[in-house]
Amino acid sequence: MSILEANKVSIRYITGDFKDIGLKEYVMRKLTGNYHVTEFWADRDVSFTLERGEMLGIIGANGAGKSTLLKAVSGIMVPTEGWIRRKGSIAALLELASGFDRELTVKENAYLRGAMLGYTRKFMDEKYEEIIAFAELKGFEDRPFKQLSSGMKSRLAFSIACLVKPDILILDEVLSVGDGVFRKKSEAKMREVISGGATTILVSHSLEQVRYMCTKVLWLDKGRQIAFGTDVPGICNRYQQFLDGKLKL
Repeated sequence: MSILEANKVSIRYITGDFKDIGLKEYVMRKLTGNYHVTEFWADRDVSFTLERGEMLGIIGANGAGKSTLLKAVSGIMVPTEGWIRRKGSIAALLELASGFDRELTVKENAYLRGAMLGYTRKFMDEKYEEIIAFAELKGFEDRPFKQLSSGMKSRLAFSIACLVKPDILILDEVLSVGDGVFRKKSEAKMREVISGGATTILVSHSLEQVRYMCTKVLWLDKGRQIAFGTDVPGICNRYQQFLDGKLKL
């Protein structure tokens, strides 16, 4: 059995004017047949499978449905149609800077984030210095979190999350945090996690990163699945041609 399988996954959002018109007007319009809603399919019939230790790169322009699909894979959302089967634990880095308290110090936030991820106090005591060193925040530990730059905040979140040893690791544009040196260090850390057997999904706008790190690739466009497979260079090349206007879908 695959460690992760998505079968014809479709996710629909329904938008309407209920919040704008209020309950009374909503009831009246429903009674008169004058109430309308709009359906929007963020993803439509997306299918893929991943085995242990594989890394899937998901590519596509903004609005392609990538982040919505990740939320479904991580269990935050339930597909409108189709199904997703997971085997083992999941760690999802979807919004790195979320879950922190602006008024607490860097050290306090490190322990807070660790607790949110299920780490014990003892575990955090043992790993704290490693976290700070990897995040390159030595000397900033007693500063309020709100004084950090966005890059520093993301580095701290990434460093804490890297302590997880999940069966499935989901990364949404997180390998692009920090400067070039830190990005290389992040990629090396991800390879270490993957070599330990984790199955990984990476959403990235960097085709070079996808070509270099991924064993499979999924191309989405406006919610539709354009391509999926192990021919990472070939699919990435087709996507680049599409971006350059040389390929029509």
